[in-house]
Amino acid sequence: MSFATSTVLRPEPFVPVSVPVDDRVHAERGEFAAVLSMRHAGPCPVRLRYEWVGPVNAPVVVLAGGISAHRHVASNAQFTEKGWAEGLVGSGRALDPQQLRVLAFDFIGADGALDVPIDTADQADALALLLDHLGIRTLKAFVGYSYGALVGQQFAIRHRARVRQLVLVSGAHRPHPYAAAWRALQRRAVALGQLQCGEDHGLALARQFAMLSYRTPEEFGERFDAAPEVVNGRVRVAAEDYLDAAGAQYVARTPVNAYLRLSESIDLHRVDPSAILPPTVVVAVEGDRLVPLADLVGLVEGLGPRGSLRVLRSPYGHDAFLKETDRIDAILATAFRTSGESA
Repeated sequence: MSFATSTVLRPEPFVPVSVPVDDRVHAERGEFAAVLSMRHAGPCPVRLRYEWVGPVNAPVVVLAGGISAHRHVASNAQFTEKGWAEGLVGSGRALDPQQLRVLAFDFIGADGALDVPIDTADQADALALLLDHLGIRTLKAFVGYSYGALVGQQFAIRHRARVRQLVLVSGAHRPHPYAAAWRALQRRAVALGQLQCGEDHGLALARQFAMLSYRTPEEFGERFDAAPEVVNGRVRVAAEDYLDAAGAQYVARTPVNAYLRLSESIDLHRVDPSAILPPTVVVAVEGDRLVPLADLVGLVEGLGPRGSLRVLRSPYGHDAFLKETDRIDAILATAFRTSGESA
């Protein structure tokens, strides 16, 4: 099977924006401009933004999350704000920045400036450009959760010599029609808000719908099993404060175009699992309504002897990767150890 990347790099001069914390471990952020040849839109100017932390010469692991994730995965000495994967990256963890160099990047389109269809293949090619820019030939592993797992699949297919191992959590080789329908309704909520000159309200509503799909009825039953209240003549149920807060937080940090285009990107994703050649650990969560266990079993079956499956039971559904940090860490530690033994 032949393959080729269709990217053209036009970088700006690179100037690191941070300095080493000590002689062995440091964190660094950077960005540069490029032109990316995209699957559905042709050549487009993009900016690639990244952060990595760890010893300069350590093996590199890419960590990529859902469409709301970004380049800052965890607080460190240089960048002390909380990251989206706080608790998974740290001393003594499988993703230990004293032993590995952990690299994350902002998905193209996440800044809202790219208003064209974005394929997961485009994200994989953008990552390849980033690795070229940083002088990284091969990754020890790509750890992807949700949308990041889709990008990892594409990267392993399109740039197969550049990654030794995949760990894919809650991300299948194609979207489930039920999940695609959820996302389509969320995008319609945004469109309705735009028609009414209230696009922030539409985006907040879309995020609230999403939270219902990420979590499980079991969790809501535990957290919000209180009688409704009558407020200003209207009935208000116990979960509404939580949903309102989730919507407001998302609107504050997410451009509308970014949400729409990355949501679409999930639904565009299609790969042939047999084309994924690196050893791959697939992690499924029972009760995940967006990525059902059966779909991930199908992915593992398509991988053949290169694939293995781990199943978690968690009340957090699709968000288990972000909430069950100890259990995910144990899976990563076993995956990395097993890969090292087989190598």
